[in-house]
Amino acid sequence: MAGGAEPLAAIFRRLIASYGPITLLHYMGESNARYYADKDPLGSAGDFITAPEISQMFGELVGLWLADIWIRAGRDERAHYVELGPGRGTLARDALRVMKRFGLEPQVHFVEGSAALRDIQLAGVPQAHWHHDLASLPEDGPLLVVANEFLDALPVRQLVKTPQGWRERMVDYRDGRFLPVAGDKPMDAAVPEAMRKAEDGTLIETCPGASTAVSEIAARLVDQGGAALFIDYGHDRSRTGSTLQALKAHAKVDPFELPGEADLTCHVDFAAMADAALPCGARHLGTVTQRDFLRGLGIEERAGKLAASAPQHAAAIQAGKDRLIAEEQMGTLFKVMGLASPDWPDGAGF
Repeated sequence: MAGGAEPLAAIFRRLIASYGPITLLHYMGESNARYYADKDPLGSAGDFITAPEISQMFGELVGLWLADIWIRAGRDERAHYVELGPGRGTLARDALRVMKRFGLEPQVHFVEGSAALRDIQLAGVPQAHWHHDLASLPEDGPLLVVANEFLDALPVRQLVKTPQGWRERMVDYRDGRFLPVAGDKPMDAAVPEAMRKAEDGTLIETCPGASTAVSEIAARLVDQGGAALFIDYGHDRSRTGSTLQALKAHAKVDPFELPGEADLTCHVDFAAMADAALPCGARHLGTVTQRDFLRGLGIEERAGKLAASAPQHAAAIQAGKDRLIAEEQMGTLFKVMGLASPDWPDGAGF
């Protein structure tokens, strides 16, 4: 814990004792801010592994997608590569290597709030420019945006139907533990008209931060040109129920047990994300499974070539490919959503 900081659980207990239950949005936001502030959570020694760490093919194919759409859009030399939550910089390194082969050498911009991860990214992608948020991104050329497992970590708001009507889901501290409870303020006005008479116990989830980020990127694409890929686990049609989960040491744990010490995530509602982008004027290229997207870009052919050139690693290459696209692994749980400027072409794989 950075600088011997007070445990977040103690801060939450004191806050709840003084003012009552806090919103889940507050709980998740503060927990993940503390979690990511001073640690590298990735890899076998961390809490989870993302697709770029599984196989170089993932970043290579993302780079290929960006190079292809950039070429067909007219090869603007001022293009900027923007990655939201770039982890260790692995995806960027693999993508930039492929883009360079096709003459695309964009300026690199990372939106990253973790000081620990910035240090790692600096070692791997020293030419990058870092930003705390989207506001300071350049405005002088098209943006090629990638957000892999970024939206899922943004805090969600949950509303639950009770016998008294719709209420916001809060977090209380009782009998020595944190637990979710229904708030006491009526929230029916915040619920879509079609859902207001849902059965008791129905829960809906929204992510204001994710909608805002997608909307801001969409507006930038309209103003500056460019395209974006949002890759995450989630669903392509809105649904009900809580998707909140926590990971620690590659295992699921109680999301309310270790605030600030485990990675809290929720499934991304890609239908809601598309709805956030369209009013800005951006084109929704589509939302497909990661399996279909990577297969459409030739991951199986790429795996074959890698295995042929390094037969001693053929089994590992095959295992990496399977983990990325197999239905029982990441293949269908993860979705890929593409956005583009109105005057940019369709994207491959959609």
